[in-house]
Amino acid sequence: MTTNTSADTPVSTAPQPHRVDFAKAARPVFRALMGFDAAAREGLDPALVELIHIRASQLNHCAYCLHMHTNDARKAGESEDRLHMVPVWREARHFFTRREQAALALTEAVTLVADRGVPDDVHAEAAAHFDDTELAHVLSVILTINTWNRIALATGKVAGTDER
Repeated sequence: MTTNTSADTPVSTAPQPHRVDFAKAARPVFRALMGFDAAAREGLDPALVELIHIRASQLNHCAYCLHMHTNDARKAGESEDRLHMVPVWREARHFFTRREQAALALTEAVTLVADRGVPDDVHAEAAAHFDDTELAHVLSVILTINTWNRIALATGKVAGTDER
């Protein structure tokens, strides 16, 4: 058994088993998802979109998307303090507006929908902070990131290899 003695050396350099390149193998589907993603974001603050992406990616354990969207959030002006608080936003509410908290709660409920559905109080709180059009877009952003997370996980995407 080899021991990794350097913090800079990856633990395993074994090649990953081949997985389908979704963007190439299902080009029309990929393009449709890209269009859905772009339409979902319309009218929403880019920083809010990234908070939603980050929280869903954390819940889904999608390192590829989490890496990509924390970088995108920084580009959208997010602070390191707020990024570090996303997983514990309920305990660090003072870092987030009530609107952001409502979006994060809705993100959790929709992402974990199989656990208990989307509770009425979570939906009502989101509806109190977003008009119907905004709320539909927030839901759409949640749906798209959950789809992207599942694609990345199913196809073995590796964090840090985003080619955008």
